Amino acid sequence: MKKIMWMTGVLASVLLVKCGPKMNENTKGTSSETSMTDVDPMPFANSITADELKEMLYVYASDEFEGRNTGEPGQKKAVAYLKEYYENQEIASALDSTYFQTVPESFFRAGSGIKASENVVAYIKGSTKPDEYIIISAHLDHVGVSDTGEVFNGADDDGSGTVGLLEIAEAFNEAVKAGYTPQRSIVFLHVTAEEKGLYGSRYYAENPIFPIANTVADLNIDMIGRVDDAHKDNENYIYLIGSDKLSTELDSISTAVNNKYMNIDLDYTYNDENDPNRFYYRSDHYNFAKQGVPIIFYFNGVHADYHKVSDTPDKINYPMLAKRSQLVFLTAWELANRADRIVVDKK
Repeated sequence: MKKIMWMTGVLASVLLVKCGPKMNENTKGTSSETSMTDVDPMPFANSITADELKEMLYVYASDEFEGRNTGEPGQKKAVAYLKEYYENQEIASALDSTYFQTVPESFFRAGSGIKASENVVAYIKGSTKPDEYIIISAHLDHVGVSDTGEVFNGADDDGSGTVGLLEIAEAFNEAVKAGYTPQRSIVFLHVTAEEKGLYGSRYYAENPIFPIANTVADLNIDMIGRVDDAHKDNENYIYLIGSDKLSTELDSISTAVNNKYMNIDLDYTYNDENDPNRFYYRSDHYNFAKQGVPIIFYFNGVHADYHKVSDTPDKINYPMLAKRSQLVFLTAWELANRADRIVVDKK
C-alpha cells in the first residue's frame, strides 16, 4: 500500500447467489449443457491453498527480489517471475506478444528518477460475454533496499496480494480445464509503481488494454496476509473498502457470496467517508473508481511491520491468506457468471 496519502447498512440476500447443484462426474465438462450459475465453484476455490501461497511468497518476498523497487533489478525479477507463472499455467497474455504493459519513464513525475517499469497482465477470455471484463488487481512492487543494504521484502505489502492473485488465476484456470470457462473475461492485473503514487494502475486506466467502458468491476487486493491489533482475538475477518461507493448491487453481491461460502467477518470500518486514514484513495482500485468502475478493496489493516524490513514471509497468516483469496475468487466468479452486468447506480 502507498504509504503517503496523495488524494485527499448493506442489503444482502443469499438469493443473489443462485444455489445450484454441486459439480460431480455427471456435470463435469458439460458447460454447453449446464448453466454456469448451476456450477459449484468451491472445488476450484479449494485449489487455493495455504501451502501453495506460502511456497510462492517465500520466493516472491525473498531477498533475491531486492524489495521490488520500481524500475530496478529486483522489480524486473518480479515481473519475470509473474510472466513465467502464467506461461507455466498456460494462461494467455492480455497483449499480443508479451505479458508486459510498459509504463514509460516519461509517465512518472519529472525529476523523480523512476525508471521505466511494467504492469503484468494475463487473462482468460470469457465464453459468452468475452467483451465484458472483471479485473482482479494487486501491486507487484515494494520499496526496495535501505541505505544500509537491508531488504524491504514486502511480504504482506503486497506480496500477499500478488501470490493471492496468482492462486486465483490458477483456480479459474482449473475451472476452464474442467470445462467451465467463465462467461465474462477475467483480467489478472499486476500493477507496478503503487508505492510511488499509484502510477501503474493509473497508466492502465488511462491506456487500457481492454475498454474501461466494458470493465464491470475491479477487485483489488492490497495486504491480505496479516491480522491487525483490532482483530487479534478474531482472525477471521477482512476489511472491505469501496464496495458500495458506486454500485449498491456490487456490495450486496459481495455480502451474499461471503454468507453463502466463506463466513468471514466483513469489517467496513475504513469504508467510512470520515475515516481519517482515507484508504479508499490510497491503493490501485481508486484509479478505476475515478473512471466509474465499481470496485472492492480487500485489506487486512496496518500492523507494526508496515513499510519496515520486518515485513517478512514468516509473519504471514497463510490459512487466512488462503481464505481471503478464496473470497475474492468466489466474488469474481459470481460477477463473471451472472446473467446481467452489475449496475452503477451511485456517483
